[in-house]
Amino acid sequence: MTHQILKGKKGIIFGALDEKSIAWKVALKAREEGAIFTLTNAPIALRMGEINKLAELCDAKVIPADATSIEDLEKLFQESMDVLGGKLDFVLHSIGMSPNVRKGKSYGDLNYDWFLKTLDISALSFHKVMQTAEKADAMNEWGSILALSYIAAQRNFPDYSDMAQAKAVLESIARSYGYRFGKSKNVRVNTISQSPTKTTAGTGVGGFDVFFDYAEKMSPLGNASAEDCANYVVSLFSDYTRMVTMQNLMHDGGFSSSGISEDLVAQLTK
Repeated sequence: MTHQILKGKKGIIFGALDEKSIAWKVALKAREEGAIFTLTNAPIALRMGEINKLAELCDAKVIPADATSIEDLEKLFQESMDVLGGKLDFVLHSIGMSPNVRKGKSYGDLNYDWFLKTLDISALSFHKVMQTAEKADAMNEWGSILALSYIAAQRNFPDYSDMAQAKAVLESIARSYGYRFGKSKNVRVNTISQSPTKTTAGTGVGGFDVFFDYAEKMSPLGNASAEDCANYVVSLFSDYTRMVTMQNLMHDGGFSSSGISEDLVAQLTK
């Protein structure tokens, strides 16, 4: 059952790779709720993933763009406005990658050039997206811009490595740009701190299965699925959440507010 809460809204969705991706689920839900949008990802990700299948399902154009490249982003925003017939109402930033994590580097033996790459791809790209949108005057009044985060921005998860710093920077950028965009255009900017989710990127982090099982046992509602996250994202794109901005919104089944759970106590006392 749909309510068409995004009817007439236009946007850009970054980061859909395959059917496991949160961005993929968001695209399907946004389309179901009446939105039109373009899809984008880095050229290498477009070759690896299945985004053309998603584009057909959503009747959306795919526009390749490296989110760390201002030139690519300028082309993306202009072409999106041309294709969609006007300014945008929403943007989803679902981008994160650490070369150090991918290559198994210990946190005490980081390659710092790769660390800078992690920050650029996973956090600074969010600033670049918003700065480009602002300079192009690409956002409608009362638009909504979201990025996906993780609680490792606040707590230590050893195998998350330098991605933890990237998420902390991402959340800080959302607050700073949220103030700026709110004052100038009433555009709201938020991050969603999602449960560990079995996406292609998520399962690439060492010890992910342990993360996932621990969070499931700690959360009174269990882990939030990618589908649940898509529903939440769509609500934040809608006019029902016009006064929510500069927030890091926990979407984790209660994990972030739980000290210990009965399930863990039972397991640890065996």
